[in-house]
Amino acid sequence: MRVESGAIEGVLLFIPAPHRDERGLFTRTFDAAVAADHGLDPASFVQDSQSRTVQGGLRGLHGRSGAGEAKLVRCARGAVHDVLVDARPGSATYGRRMSVVLDDESFVHLYVPPGLLHGYQALTEADVCYRIDREHDPAEDLSVRYDDPDLAIAWPLPVTAISRRDLDAESWRRLRLRLEG
Repeated sequence: MRVESGAIEGVLLFIPAPHRDERGLFTRTFDAAVAADHGLDPASFVQDSQSRTVQGGLRGLHGRSGAGEAKLVRCARGAVHDVLVDARPGSATYGRRMSVVLDDESFVHLYVPPGLLHGYQALTEADVCYRIDREHDPAEDLSVRYDDPDLAIAWPLPVTAISRRDLDAESWRRLRLRLEG
């Protein structure tokens, strides 16, 4: 498994090397020693979650206030266009966006450090798995609209499904004012 840095400070991509043969494939999706070698505490991840999203469906952009939350994200079935926005005012990459395709062919595992907004659009029907380092507290939820003009994220497909919560999310400008307080 090799590890690459993302375009946003602290983001890591864990890229496994699947073994393929006539039966199919086998791949390691998490390795505690590799995570530890790159500064992550494997024991800090306390919750695993999974979502299933229809093709064109969009989730995000979500984040957490307070201490934030770190997460490892991977697509177990299908493919997603995953987007991160750095919402850490003190970060050298504050406001920067990056995207990566996560799918069930490459098995790339994305490490999202605390303080980032995260969202994705399903390119196919897709199952996304999350390993999260804190229990969810709805009082700390942050949300920015997926089509915010200041972020100008280029989603690859027309949006076929989105939650009311995501449609009612605040603007990036308004969140920045609160964060920079």
